[in-house]
Parts: sequence; structure tokens; C-alpha cells
Amino acid sequence: MSPAKKLIRLLLVDDHEVVRVGLRTVLHNNQGIAVVGEAASKAAAVRAVKRLKPDIVLMDVRLPDGSGVEASREILARHPTTRLIFLTSYANDESSLAAVRAGAHGYVIKNIDSALLVRSILGVSNGQSMFDPVLTQRALSGSVGLARAHPAREPSLAPQEERVLALLAEGLTNKEIAASLQLSDKTVKNYIANMFQKLHISRRAQAAAYFVKRQV
Repeated sequence: MSPAKKLIRLLLVDDHEVVRVGLRTVLHNNQGIAVVGEAASKAAAVRAVKRLKPDIVLMDVRLPDGSGVEASREILARHPTTRLIFLTSYANDESSLAAVRAGAHGYVIKNIDSALLVRSILGVSNGQSMFDPVLTQRALSGSVGLARAHPAREPSLAPQEERVLALLAEGLTNKEIAASLQLSDKTVKNYIANMFQKLHISRRAQAAAYFVKRQV
């Protein structure tokens, strides 16, 4: 690893010790990832994030004292720069949609191969949103049905905001969006802030989910 490359500090949260050992074996010292700690419960995860200040939390959905979604809301409320990826064996539409709404930056199933898991962690570290495509499509299709049952006026985005949203949904960073649209970083940041306000969201993953939802 190059000395200039920033280490990705990763916290593992899963109530099964064997799973944590396996993940640590696969991920630690792999392409700049450093597993800095482990937790086996919601409460322990919240404490560990406060103590260790990881860049990314790899979180199971079901924990003995609550849900990973509840833990993620609490963690992000206190540590908004922390990034959350759910790694779960439960291909559950409601859980994946709840994860998106809670501000998660990724949702992948445990049968994922190790190389793809590493790429997902690296992608989230670089500002991308990494969601299992089939599961996300199913979850978002369900959310469309819910929206139709409770219709609301569709937010009106300006043409440039639409272009920014499309690039954001592809996982591009602000700098990459600025370069693509020939705008300044500050202008892109302002477009995103305005767009978030119109959509009543606060995270890039939620914006990506909104964009995908409109395509179904």
C-alpha cells in the first residue's frame, strides 16, 4: 500500500463470532482496509463508533438487542460522516428500504463474493452508494406502490438539478459531477443542497434511491 493512501477504518457489527472472524480474515489489510474493531450488538456498535471513530461500519440487519437500521439511525445522528453498509443474509424488501431511508450507503447480501465485498467497501469509501441491484429494485418498486396509495405532489427539480441527480445516482462525487457538467465544486454543492431540501432528504443514498424509484 502506498504511504499516501488513506487507510479505511472499518468496524464489523454482527452477533455471530464466526462471521466476524471470517470477515476480519478477508478484509483486514486488504486494499487499504483496516478492521479497527468488532461489536456483537446494537448498543456495543453505538459505543464502538464513539470510541473508535471508524470510516465505515459493516452492519448486520438483525442484532440481539435491536435492529441494525435502528443502530444506523443512532450512529448517523451522532456521527454524520460515518458511512454504513448493511451485510445481511436476509433478502428482505422492507429491511433494504428501511436501510435506504435510515441513510445507509450500501446494502449487500452475505452470499456476495469477497472481491465484490471489498469493491463495495472501496466504493462507499469513495462516496458511492452500493446497493444489491435486484433487492433494491424490489424494495423501491414496493415504495412506489406505497406512494401511489398515499399520493403527494412530485417535487419539481430544475433541469440542472435533474442532471446533477442523475450523476449523483451513478455514484459520482461532487468533484466528478462538477467536472462532468463544467461547474464549480461550490455550485454543485449548492445544487445538491437545494435538491435535498426539495426532496426532503439528507443523504446521497436517499437521492440515489429516489432517482431509481422514478425509473420503475
